[in-house]
Amino acid sequence: MAKITKTASFHVSDLDGKQRLDLYLASQNEELTRTIVANAALWLNGKPAKKGNPVQTGDEIRIEYTLTVFDGLTPQQIDFSILYEDDSILVINKPQGLVVHPAAGNWDNTLANGLLHRYGERILSVQDEGKAGVRPGIVHRLDKETSGLMVIALTQAAHRALGAQFKDRSTSKIYIALVAGKVKNAKGTIDLHIRRDPSNRKKMAVCSDDNGRQALTEYTVLRQFRDCALLYLVLHTGRTHQIRVHLNAIGHPVVGDPLYGREVEEGMMLHAKSLAFAHPVTGERMTFTAPLPRRFFDYLKL
Repeated sequence: MAKITKTASFHVSDLDGKQRLDLYLASQNEELTRTIVANAALWLNGKPAKKGNPVQTGDEIRIEYTLTVFDGLTPQQIDFSILYEDDSILVINKPQGLVVHPAAGNWDNTLANGLLHRYGERILSVQDEGKAGVRPGIVHRLDKETSGLMVIALTQAAHRALGAQFKDRSTSKIYIALVAGKVKNAKGTIDLHIRRDPSNRKKMAVCSDDNGRQALTEYTVLRQFRDCALLYLVLHTGRTHQIRVHLNAIGHPVVGDPLYGREVEEGMMLHAKSLAFAHPVTGERMTFTAPLPRRFFDYLKL
């Protein structure tokens, strides 16, 4: 690990009333957690400030803060199920509990470490252009506790082509979730904008259209149990925690969700069951499916 010092300036605009300085900064930059801000040097309108000072529209903020950053990816043998592989792409069934790439709190034992072990240093050049090589081959992500399908790019050309498909929403992403409670409607569409929760940087939250990013999720009830329901979900956008936030917003959090619901012994009941995309070289439409994991049956005692 290495430490770097950064500075940032903000002009407060369109803020209704007043807000704590640390909460405002957290809503503007995901790096600026309340812990980071608490240990930072702060100035408000040119004068030294404290994290609890109120800010309002028109204020000028400057912050100097220190980050602990990742400074190298180590190859590690990581177990994951391979469904398809050629010279351009890899399709895997990610197990629950596997983190996709290094980040705060999870610097190793990630899928990225496993990809480096499998493909060597050439995979380090396959990434978002202009960014550090901590996400080799990674085109999209699944949360740590979500299992299921991912496609990995093995060349930079494949990374660009797949990235474009995820951006223009020409991929097809289908999930299965077990949610708490009795779902009233057999089918529904959740069209709620999402942004990072300003009071908890680990969470996302639904918000007004002006303050967040569009997020659209369709659901169909496959089976209603006594106190939970099995849902088929079509993801039309790919926001962070989208399914988890949307289902929680309609009163049916994912069973076992440690952030938005209640943990259970079997873990979070969310699985990326189907993924379809055009092959980045041939253009052939490819569809992959991953069976429902054992933990769903264990929880339901089926």
